[in-house]
Amino acid sequence: MVRYGIVGFGLHGVKRLMPGFAGASNSTVVALSRRNHAQGRQDAEHFKIAHPFATTEELCACPDVDVVFVSSPNALHLSDTLTALKHRKPVLCEKPMAMNAAEAEQIVNAARKAGLLVGIAQCFRFEESIRRIREKVQAGEIGKVISIRIDFTFAGLNSPRSWLTDSKLAGGGPIGDVGVHTIDAMRYILGSEPHSVMAMTSADEDAGTVESSALLSLRFANGVLGSSYVSYRSPYQSPIEIYGAEGIVRANDGLNVDHPITIETIAGSDVRREEVTNYDTYSRQVDAFSAAFENREAFLVPAEEGLQNQRILDACYRSAESGREEKVI
Repeated sequence: MVRYGIVGFGLHGVKRLMPGFAGASNSTVVALSRRNHAQGRQDAEHFKIAHPFATTEELCACPDVDVVFVSSPNALHLSDTLTALKHRKPVLCEKPMAMNAAEAEQIVNAARKAGLLVGIAQCFRFEESIRRIREKVQAGEIGKVISIRIDFTFAGLNSPRSWLTDSKLAGGGPIGDVGVHTIDAMRYILGSEPHSVMAMTSADEDAGTVESSALLSLRFANGVLGSSYVSYRSPYQSPIEIYGAEGIVRANDGLNVDHPITIETIAGSDVRREEVTNYDTYSRQVDAFSAAFENREAFLVPAEEGLQNQRILDACYRSAESGREEKVI
């Protein structure tokens, strides 16, 4: 059983990570760290976690921890990951990987120098819905792909993650928070990279120092056009639509992990439907990382993939600032 320590244990740890570990077959949590140490001790007692710590340094030094799961605010991902690598611990880091591509590149280089595995928790790559949609696209069931749309919205006002509206901690708004999921899913489904992006953003009186909504357009190397609407101001939705020369694949709430997903494949008058569930997405993710750690195998989302996502995010923010289409560099 691979033993994890969760750095930055908070809402995500309670809502998603601990249920995921509860369903995992070869992964367990033995330690956590939280800046509010009193709350961290309560969390540890509630989830029966042996070691509650106040700092990343203490957690990474714990000999009972095999792997560090970095789930702290985005601005801390670089320092928390480097601390874990210093203690010779592999890292599974939450998305987005860092605040920008320069920081992400530091992590990639540090992991290579240390010879340690660093993965990025792009959890939706482990969904059954994304797996099946990718299979259909790659098998040519809808012919040559022309366009792809993946949106991700949720009502973010009064979120317990109060740091989401502080650019010094979050880096950006929904582009970085959930846009990284839609961008990564497009890349994974298509097997192609965007070479340029265009971003339009809006911000309201509650946005703090980040955008509250954004519309992203992407030009992929294989000629596909991608689009993504991301927002903190709309009810939860994560629709997926992929248009090909011979048909369409779509799924309403295709990124959802809480209820069954119906995938529709439409070719002329032929409509095929299949229902899948994503309930074990977070369990699959940690067990996949545990397998990669134990067997010294590749992980589905290595640090290099996180760096590529970060380069695309950087281009989105450059475009929002310049008002022009920007190349991914």
